[in-house]
Amino acid sequence: MTDKQYLTIKQLSQKYPAFPEGGLRYLVFNADKNNLASAITRVGRKVLLEESAFLDWINNQNGRA
Repeated sequence: MTDKQYLTIKQLSQKYPAFPEGGLRYLVFNADKNNLASAITRVGRKVLLEESAFLDWINNQNGRA
């Protein structure tokens, strides 16, 4: 069993209000360019973000736009 927690864009936005849904959708759409792809899992049409991988990605940004 895995301890990864997957959240939808809406759930992640509600848990972390600093990241609005529109901003998260932009990040997901451009995931190949911004190296966020490793935190994203798609199940059919549903897009899930692995919470700890997303937070690691945020911490590694450190001023990169």
